[in-house]
Amino acid sequence: MSGICGIVTFGAARPDRTELEPVLEPLKRRGPDGAAIWTHEGVALAHALLATTPEATVEKLPLNHGASGCTITADVRLDNRDELLAALAMVNTGRIIGDGELILLAYLKWGDDCVHHLLGDFAFAIWDSRARRLLCGRDPMGMRQLAYFHRPRAPFVFATEPAAVLRHPSVPKDLNPGRIADFLDRLGGFDLSATFYSAVARLPAAHVLTLDGDQLRLRKYWRLRTPPPLRLRSEEDYSDAFLSVFRTAVGCRLRTPDRVGAMLSGGLDSSSVAAVAAELLAKKGEGPLPTFSAVGPDPMGCVETRAIHAASQIEGVEPHLICFADLERYRDELIRLTKEEAEPFEGELGLPRTMYLAAHREGLKIVLDGVAGDLVLNSDSHIARLLRNGRILQAWNEAKSERQIWGRDWPAWKAFGMGASRAWVPRSLRGARRRMFWWWNDRQIGRSGLISREFAALSKLRQRRRTLRARDSMFDRIDDEERARRVEHANLIIGRERYDSVASSVAIEPRDPFVDLRLIDFCLSLPWDRLQSGGWTKALLRRSMAGRLPDAVRWRKGKEHLGWAFNAEIFGRLAARDLSSRRFRETIAPYVNLGRFEGGSSSSSRADHCQDSVDALCLFYWLDSAQGLRDGGDVND
Repeated sequence: MSGICGIVTFGAARPDRTELEPVLEPLKRRGPDGAAIWTHEGVALAHALLATTPEATVEKLPLNHGASGCTITADVRLDNRDELLAALAMVNTGRIIGDGELILLAYLKWGDDCVHHLLGDFAFAIWDSRARRLLCGRDPMGMRQLAYFHRPRAPFVFATEPAAVLRHPSVPKDLNPGRIADFLDRLGGFDLSATFYSAVARLPAAHVLTLDGDQLRLRKYWRLRTPPPLRLRSEEDYSDAFLSVFRTAVGCRLRTPDRVGAMLSGGLDSSSVAAVAAELLAKKGEGPLPTFSAVGPDPMGCVETRAIHAASQIEGVEPHLICFADLERYRDELIRLTKEEAEPFEGELGLPRTMYLAAHREGLKIVLDGVAGDLVLNSDSHIARLLRNGRILQAWNEAKSERQIWGRDWPAWKAFGMGASRAWVPRSLRGARRRMFWWWNDRQIGRSGLISREFAALSKLRQRRRTLRARDSMFDRIDDEERARRVEHANLIIGRERYDSVASSVAIEPRDPFVDLRLIDFCLSLPWDRLQSGGWTKALLRRSMAGRLPDAVRWRKGKEHLGWAFNAEIFGRLAARDLSSRRFRETIAPYVNLGRFEGGSSSSSRADHCQDSVDALCLFYWLDSAQGLRDGGDVND
């Protein structure tokens, strides 16, 4: 996870190092291992290095290919190096070829279609001096980011982060009210190309951008397709096949000259990643694997904490347990990082921020996680499919089993009823019911909740809600394509973007094996009863981890999470001071209903009011930082 940026001009103006240096400067936080700038005839490209692969310690980016005149800068980790080297006839060259050079060579062979040959996490920019043309690309699952500014007759500016783009003097710094409304109304997936600044866009995942003169084109080059169903003879065969693909996905993410760490919650996904990673490291004579877990002070009163203590017994791990009641050694830095958030969406990620900070203090650059597991192994439509196929008794038994696993908040009648509605009630009637709910919900805008009526109107909040609802209506279907659309949904992409941004603030690169396209294809090919059985979701993963994970983790009941406890500890001291300050009120008054912070909240539950307070503080800190940027200060002033 490095930082990249660049400027392209097609007129008389010629960018030099001094013009790109301010754009590069804020990226050095995410790439502290060295920075370089390349300039030539109206183009300047730069790279801030976080050396997380063996080849990255040798490769010098930006890289110019002398024979063609093409130059690349890239934030990249490729997982199919051997296949690419063979296809490009670069095996046994006697020198180390970095991942950035591989992308450049792929471009020289296949042109813009080079992205179809890349497997891994990447964002790159290639300047082709022969055609005076720029090509930028981003990986299918959005693990690496790229933002840009484009206006006719103005310099084209791009960078890993929007705030870096804004450091160029030609880029307007006006705020984007629609994106602020997205944050306050929890519509993060509304627009995958917008940022919190009106003039700056982000390249969507699975897209390429071409700039030819003043003409800019965006093209989506990849879409997830459901593969043919996988039919194997036995449960053991399915487990063996899954483990083969899963080990490959995890193993690719262990490629580094340094130690790797892992997040370890009490859940199945991160625990499985950690167990397999520790196993693979041990086979190479390496390890143990440092793991980072968020726990509470009382294991007996917290299911999550008990499960983490059990997971910490995985063979080959070196557990680091961080209790939310004992954050003094992290608190000052957590508060600083929270106030320097790149976007207000990130303010609530107190738990992963703490884990990344702990990993950074241990000298790590890479932390594995299992964030995408819930979507990749999704089985939401299982009961509905059983009912549609006439297996009513089995559906009812599944609903009862779910109740026993997930507790009183998920009664059998509710699970069965939701499945029956999806299976038997016509989509038109379900749609009518949803529209009535939406109509009533929209009528409450400005009357209740955090966002003010005036700002809701200014930001066209109703229209934004309608657009997102129409897009998400695809999840009302019950078929294999629905599973693919859930994996490809904006929720995963924006989640990965936020984890990337939070991790980069302490020079950590997140790696998630569940976004590996080979693993995704395998999971989409599985029959539904391999995804859920006896009420247990992720049934195949649970069985495959036999002997690798403690049963207390594999068959854990309930889904408790300590994220809110960490946020409460981080924001607790800030809220008492900042929520009552004049500066806070003046800053957020154009956006929120200030009555929510006067003597508690008579119109909302205590939990809702606390959430509103955290959201308002996140917006306040980001607006304060953004104002410093607009006034000409440092990004993090």
